[in-house]
Parts: sequence; structure tokens; C-alpha cells
Amino acid sequence: MFKVGIGQDSHRIQEPSAGKGLVLGGVTFKEPYALEGNSDSDVILHAVTNAVSGITGKPILGPIADRMCKAGFKDSAAYLQKALEDLDGIGYRLTHVSVTLECSRPKILPALPAITSRVAELLGLAPEDVGITATSGEGLTDFGKGLGIQAFAIASAMRSDAA
Repeated sequence: MFKVGIGQDSHRIQEPSAGKGLVLGGVTFKEPYALEGNSDSDVILHAVTNAVSGITGKPILGPIADRMCKAGFKDSAAYLQKALEDLDGIGYRLTHVSVTLECSRPKILPALPAITSRVAELLGLAPEDVGITATSGEGLTDFGKGLGIQAFAIASAMRSDAA
């Protein structure tokens, strides 16, 4: 009746962004850099998609997302939606999601309410059922040194018919 999935994703920062914006949790930042990748490279939504895939056992990022990206779907919300459809298909619904970012830039705290709200909206959850935290890792890794952004996510789900 209860399942948990863990997801991770990371992308290098590309400078300058060459017209591509920095997107985290479905929120566009006004930064002069972006994350490398063939999609919008939203590490938060990618990590959450991987966590949901961990529950369903159906990988989205890679085989399905690559085809979607080639077809013009660059918004990571589309990949997340596919994972949520798979979750619904096995008779489960999300109950909570927690995401931790490791980065030194951008500053996450000012954008936290907007990110939490957008992620909750995409997942069909209340904002209090979405936790987003961030750390610089004291600059011990490339992410903490500002070379990229890494995200970890854990998602919990229960059977849709459970009371």
C-alpha cells in the first residue's frame, strides 16, 4: 500500500547560457548561465521524475525523455507528467516529495516559495507536502564550487484506493 522512490540528477553550468535560461523546479531564474543538456535541464524535476520512476519501475529519463526532447518537448514538466501517468497507471498517488539541492549558485532561499509552489502544482500536492532544501556542501564538491547543480529527491506514494 505504500512505496518510496529515490531520484538524483546533476548538470554542469554552461556560461554564457547562449539563450537558454536556468530553470529549477519549473521556475526560470534571471541568471547569466544555464545548465547543460538537451532539455531545459531542470535538475529538480529530473530528480523528482527519477524518484517517481523508482516507484513505478518504469524509467522515463533516458529512453522516453530523449525521444520527447527530439520531438521538441524541452520542458522537464512533460517528462514528470509521463512519470505521474505511469504512477496513476499502477494505482498509486504521491503523498510527499522532498528534494535537496547541492549548489553554490544561484541562491535558492529567495526562490524557495516559488519553487515549492510550482513543484506542488505539477505534482498535484499541497505545498506543505513538498520539501525543498539546499546546501553548498561547504564547497567540497564541484557542485559546491559552483560548477554545476545536483539534486536528490525522495517521493512517497500510496495506493489510490487506500483511505
